[in-house]
Amino acid sequence: MPLSIFGFQAMWSPYLIGVILFLTVLYFLITVKWRTDFKDSEPLKKREAINFVISMILLYIVMGSPVDLMAHIMFTMHMVQMALLLLLIPIFLIQGIPNWLWKYVIELPYIKPVFHFMTKPMFALAFFVALFSFYHIPMILDYIKLNETLHGLYTLLLFVSALFMYWPLINSVEGQPRMKDLHKVGYIIGNAVLITPACALIIFASSPFYATYTDGELWMKAMELCVPVSTLAGLSLSGPELFTNMDPMYDQQLGGIIMKIIQEIIFASVLGKVFVRWYRNEQENAEEITQKALLERQQLNANQYH
Repeated sequence: MPLSIFGFQAMWSPYLIGVILFLTVLYFLITVKWRTDFKDSEPLKKREAINFVISMILLYIVMGSPVDLMAHIMFTMHMVQMALLLLLIPIFLIQGIPNWLWKYVIELPYIKPVFHFMTKPMFALAFFVALFSFYHIPMILDYIKLNETLHGLYTLLLFVSALFMYWPLINSVEGQPRMKDLHKVGYIIGNAVLITPACALIIFASSPFYATYTDGELWMKAMELCVPVSTLAGLSLSGPELFTNMDPMYDQQLGGIIMKIIQEIIFASVLGKVFVRWYRNEQENAEEITQKALLERQQLNANQYH
């Protein structure tokens, strides 16, 4: 059965389009037109603008396109959605906002102490992993998916926790604590390891966990998160099996596997960049140490001849 039966609003989320456009326009107004109103501001870099626009496009694809609709039909697509929303988009968003703007926001009196605490590496990592793992406990996920307000708030909280988790890794804001490259390697590996139990629980389960993907009545209720109630009322649907021939058990296992694969690809990319930067710094430091040693040796030899 085609997804088009749910209507344009469910498939393309025009309200989210409006929000994305508003945020994008506001971004360019602040970073270009109103930039001089901010202390220590700098011209917007092309790379920053591209990263921000990419983050907005990805956000719409993940939360506003048919991907979001499919995420309520197939658990596999739910995990794809989670992986991109929590592990990829935050990278582009953090790097897309200029450092001077980040600094302005972070230095606000009511934000500074909270941000400083929430971005401490060990806490940020534990907080993100705990929220992600808690969310995928079957009874918790089913309960959240049946409440539109709770679902929206928890999704936002997850996304913010992902920003906190990535901040120690990729921020370059002056005055903000930065992890040493070697510590970043351990941080990334630790993140990958800590998320593994939640994925393993999903992958190696002996039966489907989530009633909102297997029980027809609960599934219809959960679909209200992305489909207008009036539209659902006019449809005679029994469950997600009308839109996919994938067995629920296989769907759940595949979702866990895909989540882990996407996570490993993204973390490997970040790890690769960290390692390259660390190697270059080590090479530069080695050259400086060598040059310094040669100068000291030359001075010592010169002193011996005087």
